[in-house]
Amino acid sequence: MNNMHLKRRHLLVAGLGVSLTPLLGKISAFAQDGGIRMVWWGSEERARRTNEAVDLFEQKNGGSSVETEFMGWDDYWTRLATQVAGGNAPDLIQMDYRYLFEYAGRGAIVPLDDFMGKELKIADFGAANLASCSVGGKLFGVNLGVNSFATLIDKAAWAEAGVEAPTSGTTWQQFAEKCAAFAKAGKRKNFYATADSSGQENTFEAWLLQRGKSLYTADGNLGYDVTDATDWFKLWSEIRASGGCVPPDVQALYKNTIETAPLTTGTAATDFAFSNQFAGYQKLAKSTLDLIACPTLDGGKPGHYLKPSQMLSVTAGAKNPNIAVALANFLAREPEGALILGIERGVPAAPEIRDALASKVDDVGRKALAFISHIEAYSGPLPPPPPKGSGENYNVLTRISQEVAFEQSTPEQAGETLVSETSANLKRG
Repeated sequence: MNNMHLKRRHLLVAGLGVSLTPLLGKISAFAQDGGIRMVWWGSEERARRTNEAVDLFEQKNGGSSVETEFMGWDDYWTRLATQVAGGNAPDLIQMDYRYLFEYAGRGAIVPLDDFMGKELKIADFGAANLASCSVGGKLFGVNLGVNSFATLIDKAAWAEAGVEAPTSGTTWQQFAEKCAAFAKAGKRKNFYATADSSGQENTFEAWLLQRGKSLYTADGNLGYDVTDATDWFKLWSEIRASGGCVPPDVQALYKNTIETAPLTTGTAATDFAFSNQFAGYQKLAKSTLDLIACPTLDGGKPGHYLKPSQMLSVTAGAKNPNIAVALANFLAREPEGALILGIERGVPAAPEIRDALASKVDDVGRKALAFISHIEAYSGPLPPPPPKGSGENYNVLTRISQEVAFEQSTPEQAGETLVSETSANLKRG
């Protein structure tokens, strides 16, 4: 999944021993000939669904051709940044909320307001879902679905260990105690209560929100301090010391893909992911999974919020923006395309699509739909958006968390380093 994949014409770049230069030249020529390029991050299941929908779009729109690429999260943003800087960006890109303001602020993606009511017919998404994809009052993304962060849990594995599984409302302290009890039971070798989520920004954010803090402030500064960061690393150090989470060498194998997650590889009974990823996790899991809220803080504030799972944005250099917008609309709003995508990218924003899906989804889909309704009790307002310069901070947290896990740094040192490095990234913008 860390490799780049090209649809249908099925050219797999990694491992072929060929230069990317000729390939990029061919792709550029392709765009100039009247087609468009679309790129996203995600699993094989997401690729299957997306390519099926794109095939149908091509069939229904004679003369429109789409070349697609997909890759893992880490590779995606590195490759996209390189292509944008080199003037060779795809026409239609999958966009995440944490990068929306950065890409819009730098002029890398274009406003879509002029397409509304024409190629783009998403007024029924509602004000909140349109606003969540907007910057400065202008629409920069087409909402592909609504989701929230979640705890994914294998209840059977917890029952096997003789420990009551965490539920929505379980506090972080209770969660740590349950993980320690799971480890003490020792029912399976090299199998742990939970993945180590100390380096996962979304879990850290949920915990910060519960403390009344945030990753970033409305004016673009860091929303937490050294004490917050230190306490976070201490929490996970305690879980790690009890044997409650996977060891660092196992967690280091996680590459921000479903395929490499401890829950998927069979080393943990609990993991953390977005609700739209639930179908992908369940498809690869050997046991039945469930979704619950993240652990809470006693007397704390809500740590969840509903957000656009992903968006589709049109790049500033798009050769055929009208085709790109039409494809985005087909995937997000037209039943023929949107029903193929299902809820793999989140619960659709259009009421018509949600209603149509409700009678079509399987048990996995019903769990994901139910979770979005359930999580409202644990949700607060959308936090301030990630500002310019924040893109690298995800990787900074991951790296520093690994230094603590491998005992190369103490939680106190890690807290100071995290605040120092992430603040510096924001200042550089």
